[in-house]
Amino acid sequence: MNIYWESFKTFFKIGIFTLGGGYAMIPLIEEEVVNKHRWVEKEEMLDLIAIAQSCPGVFAINIAIFIGYKLRQERGAIATALGTALPSFLIILAIAIFFKQFEDNRIVAAIFRGIRPAVVALIAVPTFRLGQRAKLNKFTIWIPVVSALLIWALGFSPIYIIIIAAIGGYIYGRVSK
Repeated sequence: MNIYWESFKTFFKIGIFTLGGGYAMIPLIEEEVVNKHRWVEKEEMLDLIAIAQSCPGVFAINIAIFIGYKLRQERGAIATALGTALPSFLIILAIAIFFKQFEDNRIVAAIFRGIRPAVVALIAVPTFRLGQRAKLNKFTIWIPVVSALLIWALGFSPIYIIIIAAIGGYIYGRVSK
Protein backbone atom coordinates (compact mmCIF):
# COMPACT_ATOMS: atom_id res chain seq x y z
CA MET A 1 0.00 0.00 0.00
CA ASN A 2 1.09 3.60 -0.59
CA ILE A 3 3.04 4.77 2.50
CA TYR A 4 1.76 8.34 2.10
CA TRP A 5 -1.86 7.25 2.13
CA GLU A 6 -1.22 4.75 4.94
CA SER A 7 0.52 7.33 7.14
CA PHE A 8 -2.17 9.94 6.37
CA LYS A 9 -4.94 7.47 7.34
CA THR A 10 -3.10 6.43 10.48
CA PHE A 11 -2.65 9.99 11.73
CA PHE A 12 -6.15 11.00 10.62
CA LYS A 13 -7.55 8.15 12.73
CA ILE A 14 -5.39 9.20 15.68
CA GLY A 15 -6.47 12.82 15.27
CA ILE A 16 -10.17 12.07 15.06
CA PHE A 17 -10.31 9.75 18.07
CA THR A 18 -8.20 11.75 20.50
CA LEU A 19 -9.56 14.30 22.94
CA GLY A 20 -7.16 16.38 25.00
CA GLY A 21 -4.52 17.43 22.53
CA GLY A 22 -1.13 16.09 21.58
CA TYR A 23 -0.18 14.51 24.88
CA ALA A 24 -3.38 12.49 24.91
CA MET A 25 -2.37 11.22 21.45
CA ILE A 26 0.89 9.69 22.65
CA PRO A 27 -0.53 6.24 23.54
CA LEU A 28 -2.38 6.02 20.21
CA ILE A 29 0.63 7.21 18.23
CA GLU A 30 2.84 4.73 20.02
CA GLU A 31 0.41 1.87 19.41
CA GLU A 32 0.07 2.64 15.71
CA VAL A 33 3.58 3.84 14.84
CA VAL A 34 5.71 1.64 17.12
CA ASN A 35 3.68 -1.51 17.75
CA LYS A 36 1.41 -1.91 14.72
CA HIS A 37 3.31 -0.44 11.75
CA ARG A 38 6.82 -0.57 13.26
CA TRP A 39 7.76 2.68 11.56
CA VAL A 40 9.72 3.80 14.65
CA GLU A 41 11.51 1.91 17.43
CA LYS A 42 10.35 2.41 21.03
CA GLU A 43 13.54 4.23 22.11
CA GLU A 44 13.47 6.43 19.03
CA MET A 45 9.85 7.34 19.80
CA LEU A 46 10.94 8.67 23.19
CA ASP A 47 13.56 10.83 21.47
CA LEU A 48 11.02 12.10 18.93
CA ILE A 49 8.61 13.01 21.74
CA ALA A 50 11.36 14.95 23.53
CA ILE A 51 12.29 16.81 20.34
CA ALA A 52 8.63 17.53 19.49
CA GLN A 53 8.08 18.96 22.98
CA SER A 54 11.12 21.21 22.61
CA CYS A 55 10.07 22.69 19.28
CA PRO A 56 7.72 25.63 18.99
CA GLY A 57 4.25 24.83 17.74
CA VAL A 58 1.60 22.25 18.38
CA PHE A 59 2.98 19.04 19.85
CA ALA A 60 0.71 16.72 17.84
CA ILE A 61 1.72 18.33 14.55
CA ASN A 62 5.40 18.33 15.55
CA ILE A 63 5.47 14.63 16.37
CA ALA A 64 3.52 13.80 13.22
CA ILE A 65 5.96 15.80 11.10
CA PHE A 66 8.99 14.12 12.66
CA ILE A 67 7.55 10.65 12.12
CA GLY A 68 6.45 11.48 8.57
CA TYR A 69 9.84 12.93 7.78
CA LYS A 70 11.52 9.80 9.08
CA LEU A 71 9.29 7.72 6.80
CA ARG A 72 9.54 9.71 3.55
CA GLN A 73 11.18 13.12 4.12
CA GLU A 74 9.10 16.18 3.10
CA ARG A 75 6.20 14.32 1.46
CA GLY A 76 5.89 11.98 4.42
CA ALA A 77 5.89 14.95 6.81
CA ILE A 78 3.15 16.65 4.80
CA ALA A 79 1.02 13.47 4.75
CA THR A 80 1.26 12.90 8.51
CA ALA A 81 0.80 16.60 9.36
CA LEU A 82 -2.33 16.82 7.22
CA GLY A 83 -3.64 13.58 8.70
CA THR A 84 -3.19 14.98 12.19
CA ALA A 85 -4.57 18.48 11.57
CA LEU A 86 -7.51 17.74 9.29
CA PRO A 87 -9.77 16.05 11.90
CA SER A 88 -9.40 18.95 14.33
CA PHE A 89 -10.02 21.45 11.55
CA LEU A 90 -13.20 19.65 10.47
CA ILE A 91 -14.47 19.28 14.04
CA ILE A 92 -13.82 22.97 14.84
CA LEU A 93 -15.49 23.96 11.57
CA ALA A 94 -18.58 21.91 12.47
CA ILE A 95 -18.65 23.36 15.99
CA ALA A 96 -18.34 26.89 14.60
CA ILE A 97 -21.23 26.28 12.23
CA PHE A 98 -23.55 24.76 14.84
CA PHE A 99 -22.33 26.26 18.15
CA LYS A 100 -24.97 28.97 18.46
CA GLN A 101 -27.71 26.33 18.43
CA PHE A 102 -26.16 24.45 21.39
CA GLU A 103 -24.45 27.26 23.31
CA ASP A 104 -26.93 27.33 26.20
CA ASN A 105 -27.95 23.67 26.15
CA ARG A 106 -27.59 22.14 29.64
CA ILE A 107 -26.93 18.67 28.24
CA VAL A 108 -24.05 19.88 26.09
CA ALA A 109 -22.59 21.81 29.05
CA ALA A 110 -22.85 18.68 31.23
CA ILE A 111 -21.12 16.59 28.57
CA PHE A 112 -18.19 19.01 28.48
CA ARG A 113 -17.98 19.01 32.29
CA GLY A 114 -17.77 15.21 32.15
CA ILE A 115 -15.09 15.23 29.47
CA ARG A 116 -12.69 17.50 31.42
CA PRO A 117 -11.58 14.92 34.04
CA ALA A 118 -11.15 12.29 31.33
CA VAL A 119 -8.90 14.65 29.38
CA VAL A 120 -6.73 15.14 32.48
CA ALA A 121 -6.35 11.36 32.74
CA LEU A 122 -5.55 11.11 29.03
CA ILE A 123 -2.70 13.56 29.56
CA ALA A 124 -1.50 12.07 32.88
CA VAL A 125 -1.09 8.48 31.67
CA PRO A 126 1.37 9.26 28.84
CA THR A 127 3.26 11.56 31.19
CA PHE A 128 3.83 8.72 33.65
CA ARG A 129 4.78 6.34 30.83
CA LEU A 130 7.30 8.85 29.50
CA GLY A 131 8.78 9.09 32.99
CA GLN A 132 9.15 5.31 33.13
CA ARG A 133 10.80 5.15 29.72
CA ALA A 134 13.11 8.02 30.61
CA LYS A 135 14.36 5.74 33.39
CA LEU A 136 13.46 8.12 36.18
CA ASN A 137 14.49 6.78 39.56
CA LYS A 138 14.82 8.02 43.13
CA PHE A 139 17.96 9.97 42.15
CA THR A 140 16.51 11.70 39.07
CA ILE A 141 12.81 12.17 39.92
CA TRP A 142 13.59 15.58 41.41
CA ILE A 143 14.40 16.99 37.95
CA PRO A 144 10.86 16.89 36.47
CA VAL A 145 9.29 17.71 39.84
CA VAL A 146 11.45 20.82 40.37
CA SER A 147 10.99 21.81 36.71
CA ALA A 148 7.20 21.55 36.97
CA LEU A 149 7.16 23.52 40.24
CA LEU A 150 9.38 26.25 38.79
CA ILE A 151 7.07 26.61 35.79
CA TRP A 152 3.78 26.30 37.67
CA ALA A 153 4.44 27.98 41.02
CA LEU A 154 7.11 30.53 40.16
CA GLY A 155 6.21 31.28 36.56
CA PHE A 156 9.59 30.31 35.07
CA SER A 157 9.60 30.10 31.31
CA PRO A 158 9.79 26.50 30.04
CA ILE A 159 12.45 27.70 27.61
CA TYR A 160 14.81 28.48 30.52
CA ILE A 161 14.09 25.08 32.05
CA ILE A 162 14.98 23.37 28.75
CA ILE A 163 18.18 25.40 28.40
CA ILE A 164 19.22 24.69 32.00
CA ALA A 165 18.41 20.97 31.59
CA ALA A 166 20.43 20.80 28.36
CA ILE A 167 23.43 22.48 29.98
CA GLY A 168 23.09 20.24 33.04
CA GLY A 169 22.88 17.13 30.85
CA TYR A 170 25.92 18.21 28.89
CA ILE A 171 27.93 18.84 32.06
CA TYR A 172 26.77 15.55 33.58
CA GLY A 173 27.76 13.71 30.41
CA ARG A 174 31.22 15.27 30.43
CA VAL A 175 31.82 14.62 34.14
CA SER A 176 30.50 11.04 34.13
CA LYS A 177 32.93 9.96 31.38
